[in-house]
Amino acid sequence: MPNGKIVEIRWHARGGQGAVIASRFLAASALRDNLYFQAVPQFGTERMGAPIVAYTRLSEEPIDLRCAINEPDVVVVLDPTLLSVVDVTSGLKKGGVLIVNYPGSPADLAKEAGIDLGMYKVHTIDATKISTEELGRPIPNTPMVGALAKCLGMIALDNILAEFEVSLTERFKGRGNVEKLVQGNLRAVKRAYEEVQAS
Repeated sequence: MPNGKIVEIRWHARGGQGAVIASRFLAASALRDNLYFQAVPQFGTERMGAPIVAYTRLSEEPIDLRCAINEPDVVVVLDPTLLSVVDVTSGLKKGGVLIVNYPGSPADLAKEAGIDLGMYKVHTIDATKISTEELGRPIPNTPMVGALAKCLGMIALDNILAEFEVSLTERFKGRGNVEKLVQGNLRAVKRAYEEVQAS
């Protein structure tokens, strides 16, 4: 990352898929790498299952911006059905990174969704499968952070795992077997980091 450059990430998901939480956890992980960060949800009258957007900024320098991200460096899509509903690549910079929760290869995704592989660096990860296998539920947010970490190369995986362990332990307190929930999420992050496919 060039000195002082702000990396802007836009998250697309449906309400209830955990994009806002993923954005916050990623930002908190950045602190462990001595980065400045900002995590901003965009709320309206969204209901469970409706399209939502969240934003994350990462930088080596203080961040003074306080606005929506219209020209992101990275777009993360937690639900592939959004590709036919929302223009997720709107404003994505040429050469920008697109990461989609999708069961096939980047080439398959590009063909199905009409994405120009010459315009963007496209990555796919089957976060739904990973979360179902590791957590027993199709909650793709934590695996998507693992995939994003691999694609960005800005935040060490160990720092993400350490932050997730602390944050998830606090979040799941009083919900049954906390250790099992936390460890399942950590495995999901690691698997996505290792299994993400690049175009």
